[in-house]
Amino acid sequence: MSTLRGSRLGGSRTSSQHFNQWSARSQGPVPERNAGWLPDMKKIEAIIKPFKLEEVKSGLAELGIEGMTVSEVKGYGQSAHCTRPPYSPTRLPFIPKLKVELIVRNELLGSAVAAIKQCARTGTRGDGKIFVQDLLDVIRIRTEERGDRAI
Repeated sequence: MSTLRGSRLGGSRTSSQHFNQWSARSQGPVPERNAGWLPDMKKIEAIIKPFKLEEVKSGLAELGIEGMTVSEVKGYGQSAHCTRPPYSPTRLPFIPKLKVELIVRNELLGSAVAAIKQCARTGTRGDGKIFVQDLLDVIRIRTEERGDRAI
């Protein structure tokens, strides 16, 4: 468990203590993962080449996944052709990419990741990356629905 020291929150508390303190002020106690009502969901973030968006979107739509957020981002990674020192600020130019974010139930995780990999792959450097994170909860602001109902 990580410890927050010297943060604006003050003191030396663990991150879960800060979360518990915040949650108690806003919505009551923090739900336990095994309490029965908390769905098991994952957040997928995929960094892809911009021209692959429609393919990825179609591949996910075939699985019934329609909702996603897409952001224009820039970044760079390792380059096999770079001769400058790794600490040089002008090492590589930022390359335009898209970040696709979506929330899926655990049952769809493997299929969604496979669809993104298959649709976004060109076989060349810079195809991107996929990040998968556990998701504690989802809350729809308008209706206050939670979990699967809010996706």
